[in-house]
Amino acid sequence: MALHLKYGQEAWGHVVARLLRELPKSIVVPSDLIEKAQVLDGFYIPPRYPNGFPEGAPFEHYSQRQSREAITYAGEILEFVRSYLAQ
Repeated sequence: MALHLKYGQEAWGHVVARLLRELPKSIVVPSDLIEKAQVLDGFYIPPRYPNGFPEGAPFEHYSQRQSREAITYAGEILEFVRSYLAQ
């Protein structure tokens, strides 16, 4: 959202892929970064609610590999955003 504000845009919501897609056209967002954001978006609601899955607790549906991947993807998105904020 900070990057949207820097460019005079309003941004609402928590869908990271959409927030990246709606950046000004002057900011070229790599397609692989949007795909990584989509992975993160899938982690937004189900892990937060005990009934987010048809069966089992949320912790039973995620692995350490998924956690590491999500942290890596989030770091890459933050790095991308910071690079534009620093300009």
